[in-house]
Amino acid sequence: METALIIEDNPDNMTLICDILTLNGYAVQQATSGLQGYKLAKEFIPDYIILDIQLPDIDGYSVLEKIRSDNKTINIPVIAMTSYAMAGDKDRLLSAGCDGYIEKPIDPGIVMNQIRQAIDRRKK
Repeated sequence: METALIIEDNPDNMTLICDILTLNGYAVQQATSGLQGYKLAKEFIPDYIILDIQLPDIDGYSVLEKIRSDNKTINIPVIAMTSYAMAGDKDRLLSAGCDGYIEKPIDPGIVMNQIRQAIDRRKK
């Protein structure tokens, strides 16, 4: 079974994304802060990471930088998830090393397609 690491500090968003992934056959690891998420990524090497950008300790860009600079985690697909979508955010996140981008509020009808597309891009 593939495993996703969700790095998200909002309990409602965490529950929603975990429920969607579980219903689609994924195992889920959860982290509520950036540093905890990075630690879990190194420890468990998930199949992919869904990363909130606004986190309580370090922001998602900093977590992404740590993931991309570590040989153990460099190739894990990372999908950014944010509710603070400003013009250019998607391009900036993709340029920083994210493989996909999900805007909040999460649309359960399309989120799995967005995740699959991001994972497929990393595998190519």
